[in-house]
Amino acid sequence: MRVIAIDDDFDAWRAAALDALAQGLAPESVDWRTSQAAPALFGDTAAHAASADAPQIRVSRELAALLKDAAHFRDARRWSFLYRVLWRWARGDRAAASPADEDGARLYKMAKAVRRAQHDMIAYVRFRQRDASLGAPEYVAWYEPDHDVLAWGAEHFAARMGRSTWLIATPDGAAMFDGERLQLERRRALASEHASQHPDTPDAAEALWMTYYRSIFNPARLNESALEQHMPVRFWKGLPEGALIPQLVSDARGGARRVAQAPRVGALGGKAVQVEANEAQPERDAPTSLDTCRRCDLWRNATQAVGGAGPADARIMLLGEQPGDQEDLKGEPFVGPAGQLLDGAMQRAGVPREQVYLTNAVKHFKWEPRGKRRLHKTPAQQEVEACSYWLDQELQRTGARVIVTLGATALSALFGRRATLSAHIGRVVPYGDRLVVATYHPSYALRQNDEAARERTVAAIVAALDQARELASK
Repeated sequence: MRVIAIDDDFDAWRAAALDALAQGLAPESVDWRTSQAAPALFGDTAAHAASADAPQIRVSRELAALLKDAAHFRDARRWSFLYRVLWRWARGDRAAASPADEDGARLYKMAKAVRRAQHDMIAYVRFRQRDASLGAPEYVAWYEPDHDVLAWGAEHFAARMGRSTWLIATPDGAAMFDGERLQLERRRALASEHASQHPDTPDAAEALWMTYYRSIFNPARLNESALEQHMPVRFWKGLPEGALIPQLVSDARGGARRVAQAPRVGALGGKAVQVEANEAQPERDAPTSLDTCRRCDLWRNATQAVGGAGPADARIMLLGEQPGDQEDLKGEPFVGPAGQLLDGAMQRAGVPREQVYLTNAVKHFKWEPRGKRRLHKTPAQQEVEACSYWLDQELQRTGARVIVTLGATALSALFGRRATLSAHIGRVVPYGDRLVVATYHPSYALRQNDEAARERTVAAIVAALDQARELASK
């Protein structure tokens, strides 16, 4: 019996396997032994290299992928098994890579399990933001993979999280990224030490996600088998929403499944009646904060209210329609695609974003479901008028000399429902001791299919911003 000792990774096994094939060592005559490598820079390969007389073995692309994936399967005998498959292939036995063969079936099963573990790691790793005063890493996560996919998952997150510093700790090792370099540590003691850095309290983004998850959970459509199949119970302890699921499922079993969203639907009332907002609202104390506003029903399906942002002494106010999907989740105005287009228009007009006050006529996101997406829905005039309470406060609080209305809804929020965008574009209209410049909403430009039409719309927005800048400087 020949003992071959390798580091516990695919590259070390491959080099040793080629040497063993060159020496004609049969699978049953080799005892594969592994040792955990010392901490090393991520991506370093094992020191073992194939000898010069190692045979040149050509394997199919499919078999190469199967061997590489199966190498991450947690089984102490995996290296000896993979060598047996490679031995058979090298001697012309192509059945070794067939799912109809006993070894081939096992190889496919191992590779499939590893690929599933790779998918699960992407789906179920949850980072928490640490206190900035503690220094790097900015984000940490604890994860317990079924197979050795930490290195693969670390590559994935390093490519997608920019220059952020982060740490993923597992029971068998840890992956760290310092913004430029990825490092892998494979010792249990180090993993346990890193696991202690995981914060116990949720960050702001996690609290927002919990609110969003509660709002989209529909007990009437709950399928517990499908839920546990697509989100296995063993991962719940590492997911923020995992703490909510048992109670949500219990509520569904206890009757929520029968009534589902009936209470919300019942609260919507019957046919809408065209009345003035101040007449439609019952007598009540004024809300003390935007988050507690119940002047209309848009708050029921929104994640949060989105107030204005910018300096109180800004000379220019940009007034849009309502927050969009990304603004609803982040809680800030104009951070989605329309906001990015507006940023470009402001740069062209020489209007710095940090010097203007940005807000919307309506403070909650009004949407309708379309599959898994939330699509924007234009707010009704009653909702615009109900939200005028907050717009009036912003107008009093800010000293903006010029108001740029973006779209028809913003214009009607100031001048009433009879105001039309076509009649106001290109004009400067007094509004008390302020001036109003009307233009298109950036989302209108995004909806243009023709590139020339889009550029004309953007140019009109730039012209309005440039005009506002000149008026504000007088």
